[in-house]
Amino acid sequence: MTVLYKANMVRGAQWARFFAERAPDVPFRLWPDIGNAAEIRYLVAWVPPDEIATTFPNLELVFSVGAGVDQFDATKVPPHIPLVRMMEPGIAETMVEYVTMAVLGLHRDLLHFINQQKQQVWREIRIKPARRRRVGVMGLGQLGQAVLERLKLLGFPLLGWNRSPRMIEGVSCYTGVETLPEFLAQTDILVCLLPLTEETRGILNADLFARLPRGAGLVNVGRGPHLIEADFLAALDSGALSGAVLDVTDPEPLPAGHPFWTHPRILLTPHNASMTTPDTAVDFVLDVIARHRRGEELPGLVDRSRGY
Repeated sequence: MTVLYKANMVRGAQWARFFAERAPDVPFRLWPDIGNAAEIRYLVAWVPPDEIATTFPNLELVFSVGAGVDQFDATKVPPHIPLVRMMEPGIAETMVEYVTMAVLGLHRDLLHFINQQKQQVWREIRIKPARRRRVGVMGLGQLGQAVLERLKLLGFPLLGWNRSPRMIEGVSCYTGVETLPEFLAQTDILVCLLPLTEETRGILNADLFARLPRGAGLVNVGRGPHLIEADFLAALDSGALSGAVLDVTDPEPLPAGHPFWTHPRILLTPHNASMTTPDTAVDFVLDVIARHRRGEELPGLVDRSRGY
């Protein structure tokens, strides 16, 4: 039951080391050294190779090396082969750290003070206590719930919005498109953690920004295509949004001269809010493989009709 890894090669060397330590009886290969393709049973990839079905005739399971699968062309993975997204704890912990940083940065007006520093002048901004700053999270899967648990400790009133119903202690949860306006109207800092689907593409648009309280902040750690660029810049320039932290853009990386690079109310990072940790990811993959061989339910199994 050979495992093939096709993603970042530097991290791939770490994967190989952990596999050798924890599952020495499981052959592990790094792309493009696939050996006998007929022996490959499990594929771990960021982007799958072309012609999966014909190249790997005995493939049983495909893992996304990341928490999302929108980078996959699902048509390349035959429908009888399960597709599993990464649910190892390192992804959630690093995402929690990043979103906490971003929310606190917007809450404490960090972007404004960075600009004042550049101008070498201080102008007072009154501090608002966390209990008066409402934070809303769109997307209440594993990552969204982990983020909300951490933000509870800081005293923010919390809201959540999701396609399917969720009940989270201490969080006012909203479900479905019809409740989105009510959710947005109470959200001072909006965190987008939605998966990218046809329904969510372009959801961060002029209509959504207009429904937020004036001067709201935005954190996008979902995907770049969630955001309509022209609407976003107009909302910043009009004051509808006071600032934003973007870890994702479309395209990635942005071209030189793009307005996001120099906008005074945008903080950019290079799609590194969360990262798969090889140590714990190998444990997750080995656990899923064992469950698969026993015929058990698989954690992280992707519903292809939904796209996540």
